[in-house]
Amino acid sequence: MAHILFVLTGADRWTLADGTEHPTGYWAEEFAAPYEAFTGAGHLITVATPGGVVPTVDQASLAADANGGADRAAAVAEVLSGATALQQPIPLADVDLADYDAVFYPGGHGPMEDLAVDPVSGKLLTAALASGKPLGVVCHAPAALLATADAAGNSPFAGYRVAAFSNAEETQAGLADKAKWLLQDRLVALGVDYREGEPWAPHIEVDRNLYTGQNPASSAKLAAEMLTAL
Repeated sequence: MAHILFVLTGADRWTLADGTEHPTGYWAEEFAAPYEAFTGAGHLITVATPGGVVPTVDQASLAADANGGADRAAAVAEVLSGATALQQPIPLADVDLADYDAVFYPGGHGPMEDLAVDPVSGKLLTAALASGKPLGVVCHAPAALLATADAAGNSPFAGYRVAAFSNAEETQAGLADKAKWLLQDRLVALGVDYREGEPWAPHIEVDRNLYTGQNPASSAKLAAEMLTAL
């Protein structure tokens, strides 16, 4: 049995370019699908958030049209309600990487608000990458990689192949022209080897111990790939 750390955003708002706040949090499918895969394989999950706050689910991610229909939406909601780890997060600052066999970051727009500038998360990501342990990051969660850059802008993730929510997807979601910055642009500037698939289709990249997925539809495939390394 492996012990897997899920790092979730503690934000429930995303500040847009005009200063307004867009309600958000973590994206339900990006927690639920990997959680189902990992626990179904007998692994233990611990959730950590900045400050140990109980994470907020993005309400839009619970809608039927965000889950391919009412049945899957109900199944996702059931996973969330049964995941006691979500209600008992530990503070991110208290995490000891040695206690875990893998690390997974679900997305949602929340990480754009907090994890992108969280030095504690940045140090954890840097340590996880160096450890060789499987490190999974999906959709908007690669925003957290921005916090790994040093004062000169250098990141240990530079040169790694990375999939993440694309400019095309942000545009089609209707938020690209409202955002302070776009994730794809910032990752390219960070120096990662950004790889883009078709909008909304499953697309993952595996580079050494780094596992990344482009969008919510990539979550289950990403978890299945990580399971082969556990």
